[in-house]
Amino acid sequence: MRPFSQSVLNLQKVAGAATASADLSDSELARIEITGVTHSDSDVEPGDLFIAMPGANRHGAEFAANAISKGAVAVLTDQKGASLVKGVPVLVVNNPKQAAGAVAALFYNEPMRDLASVGITGTNGKTTVTTLLYQIFEAAGRDCGLIGTIETRIGKDAIESLRTTPEATELQAIAATMRERHMRHLVMEVSSHAVSLHRVQGAHFSYVGFTNLSQDHLDFHGDIESYFAAKAALFTYNYADNAVINIDDTYGAKLANATELPVISISRSNPKASWHYTEIEETGKQVHFKLRGSGGILIESSTQLRGGYNLDNLLMAIAIAVESGVDPIDVAAAAPNLIGAAGRMEEVRVGQPFTAVVDYAHTPDAVTNVLQSIRGFTTGKVIAVLGCGGDRDSSKRPVMGQALINGADVAIFTSDNPRSEDPKAILKQMVGTQEISEPSRVIEDRKLAIEYAISLANPTDTVAILGKGHEVGQEIAGKKSPFDDRVVLAQAIAGAK
Repeated sequence: MRPFSQSVLNLQKVAGAATASADLSDSELARIEITGVTHSDSDVEPGDLFIAMPGANRHGAEFAANAISKGAVAVLTDQKGASLVKGVPVLVVNNPKQAAGAVAALFYNEPMRDLASVGITGTNGKTTVTTLLYQIFEAAGRDCGLIGTIETRIGKDAIESLRTTPEATELQAIAATMRERHMRHLVMEVSSHAVSLHRVQGAHFSYVGFTNLSQDHLDFHGDIESYFAAKAALFTYNYADNAVINIDDTYGAKLANATELPVISISRSNPKASWHYTEIEETGKQVHFKLRGSGGILIESSTQLRGGYNLDNLLMAIAIAVESGVDPIDVAAAAPNLIGAAGRMEEVRVGQPFTAVVDYAHTPDAVTNVLQSIRGFTTGKVIAVLGCGGDRDSSKRPVMGQALINGADVAIFTSDNPRSEDPKAILKQMVGTQEISEPSRVIEDRKLAIEYAISLANPTDTVAILGKGHEVGQEIAGKKSPFDDRVVLAQAIAGAK
């Protein structure tokens, strides 16, 4: 996605922004103009600068010939990549991923600074907070763009997302498109991978929010402290002006004390926090609340969101909205109509007497929180189905399995997205040394596992299908097939009647 209006930048300015070396003289570089920036050879348009980055398996420079055939006028890459490029000027940098953000931000004239941008990070809650904040801004008449795990949204136009946070060249182009379409705000999820891999290099946020931190992505970061450090790196003046931090979380409290940014704290119950609830009362499927904010602001309203963790998500969204200038009266009016993100505690109802929900919970902490929340509104059994993804952090699998056993009356272990791994091996890691006794079971086939869960449900029970949430496919042995938990769950309920 690119803005319709084209910028023009000469290669000399690009070299300066990227601190790049080149064989051409400054005057020769100045005569070469670029009209676009991309890291993907398939997206190249005539006049583009192609940024060739090293990848996990192949170097982007291997695709430079295709980029040049499609009209790329220059390539920015590292020394290894430079040896693979022929026929156009080459700018050489030490780290193309890091340079990409600076170059794209320069090319598009730093669009994120014109959008009152908000970045949300944390292990859980990013998608829900950004979704809620998007709805609040829109309800208040402030056109807003959204970038996240599920979709990229510009006003009413939505595009399915390929990853939580886009690569830097794509991010800056999307932000420029939002500015071109007169968006007032941009809200986006910022993953720890995005920070570590320089996808947000060149980005700038009015507010960055921290939801929480628990075990995840240790296959990438190595340990929890490195994972936290990646998140914490976003909370500097390099990226943001202000921090909004959940201080109920242990790492949130640590970050609030360490960041150089001005801190706006949030808490479910701590009256010393800048924003905190003073009253929470659950009535049926509505939660009535009162909260206090900066300067003594009082907001009284209700929400249909369930679970304490969702109240945390709502509080962060409200705090950022009001701090961004939205009238608290507008926020109170919008709150009862706010809905959570797709696949996040999403109820599936096709006339059955019991409750059935789908949730994206794919970390130990998320599984624990979701099951605790379900327990709060369930008078009968909690029947939960859970799998763990393949080719991802394997250390969390036994912990997630334990969380499933602890939180559910009936624990059904199944496959998630095994990807290239053996599903049976993943399930063995999830179960560990725990004894699984009937009616709990290990059922490798996810569809059969969901159907089994439904077969056990009585009117006062809740069936929870966890792990995949909004996803519409299942990857097994490298092949992705259609699979939507919400659809499969509905079909299982209908078939059991």
